[in-house]
Amino acid sequence: MSANIASRLETGTPFLKDLISDINTGQIKVPQFQRQFVWKEDQALKLLDSISSNYPVGSLLLWRTKNSLAVERNIGAFKLPETDDMSPTDYVLDGQQRLTVIYSALGALEGQNGFDAVYDLNEKCFMEAPEDFSQTQFPLRIIYNTTKLLNFRSGLVSYPNAEVLQERLDGLIDVITNYRIPVVTLKELTVEEVCPIFERINSSGTRLSTYDLMVAATWTENFDLNDEAQKIATSLKPKGFDDIDGNTVLKCLSAIKHRGIKKDQVLSLRNLSKEDMDTLVDIAKDALLKTVDLLKTEFKIYSWDFLPYEAIVVVLSYVCSKRKTLSLEDVRRVRQWFWVSAFSERYRGASESFVSQDLEAIDSFIVSGEEPRKSFGSIPSIDNFKKLAFRSNNSRSRALIILLALKSPRNLTNGALIDPEVALSNYNKKQFHHIYPKAHLKRIGAPGEHNSLANFCMLAASENNAISDDHPNEYLPRLTRELDGEVDRVFDSNFLPSPSEVDYSKLEFPEFLDARARLMLTDINMLASGESI
Repeated sequence: MSANIASRLETGTPFLKDLISDINTGQIKVPQFQRQFVWKEDQALKLLDSISSNYPVGSLLLWRTKNSLAVERNIGAFKLPETDDMSPTDYVLDGQQRLTVIYSALGALEGQNGFDAVYDLNEKCFMEAPEDFSQTQFPLRIIYNTTKLLNFRSGLVSYPNAEVLQERLDGLIDVITNYRIPVVTLKELTVEEVCPIFERINSSGTRLSTYDLMVAATWTENFDLNDEAQKIATSLKPKGFDDIDGNTVLKCLSAIKHRGIKKDQVLSLRNLSKEDMDTLVDIAKDALLKTVDLLKTEFKIYSWDFLPYEAIVVVLSYVCSKRKTLSLEDVRRVRQWFWVSAFSERYRGASESFVSQDLEAIDSFIVSGEEPRKSFGSIPSIDNFKKLAFRSNNSRSRALIILLALKSPRNLTNGALIDPEVALSNYNKKQFHHIYPKAHLKRIGAPGEHNSLANFCMLAASENNAISDDHPNEYLPRLTRELDGEVDRVFDSNFLPSPSEVDYSKLEFPEFLDARARLMLTDINMLASGESI
């Protein structure tokens, strides 16, 4: 942590009662980006037990700022009282779950919903409050109510072991009312300064994204970024793309506004006026609708699940924001960039800075129609392609699936056309099949990558059993006979060499991989040069 930030840290050890009071008055608030209360009962009871044993339970991290952030009006199951915005306000960055338990168990009113606990003086343990608890079970929610507390204590005198029970109660009250929690307060830090701190301390919990911070920092009564992102998602729903991630929306907004998605560019969006932000959101909505149409018509992509990289939608939204409609030349250049990027894994682990640099190059190449200033990658060689394994979350595998869809594939088993929209709307492993079955290859100890991209075809799930783990030197010749005059069309639609060119009854796996990889790479290179197939 830099010396500048360290100088703006304030440490303290307030009593639990003080924290509860600050929540009730609105001094402490839960920002909207925090996750909901998720602790289970046993976790809450363990926290109370630790407090009663005077064990440390960790510190709280608060962010004190004059900026009014979007906040959750509830803490746990409790509706907090409406309060005037205070200046400054302390927003909880770390410790929300612990603070919720403390507030629920010790600060809420009797009868309110939410986690409610008692301390059993006989069993000397905490438990969730039963509907009807005995007079020896102390309701923690009255601990700061002097009158009710004294009445409860007086009621213990009717028990034979009254002195022991009162002593245990006094000890519990003494520990809890004098218990202090370390609190670190970050004073007047900017969003840029707070973001990495939160990510560091919360790396094992809920990760705070730039989008989450922007939702909080751009919020006003008249504008809510979360609502605007939802409007964009809703506009994409008829096209099946409504599950767009909020971070992706934010990057698209930044790309359109700044031709870059570096963190400072994204965060600077919060400085826009409501009118400018409304205009930007409308432009982004229109650009994303055009992007989705392009993905469906040009690439047969019907779901975000099949997009090789998030960066692709960011780039395409930028391009579509600059054009009312894309010309044939625009589409040719988009095609060229898309396929080279996908098969070269250009955006694998790419930083925001890297994508921002590409946005500038793509602006020149696609929007301005100039010759590319840089290479966007290269297509794998045949030897490398044969070694690439098919995995559902791999960009090259997704690109291969798109390639198969573009070929208007037909079922190998019966020649029927496969509807790519059905096959690709949601990822389903049953839609893709090893041509040379994996179990067979393992059985014979065949050399080569059994999960090679060149060993997969698209096949309707209902037809999978027709092939199963059959010997390819038997089932492929059988299908050749059954398909008869349609065999060349069906095989070609699946990047399979014509039976007139190869003898499938004798074709070994290495030779099959080589032949099919060559056919696939022929079309991939055509697409990467901007041509269609």
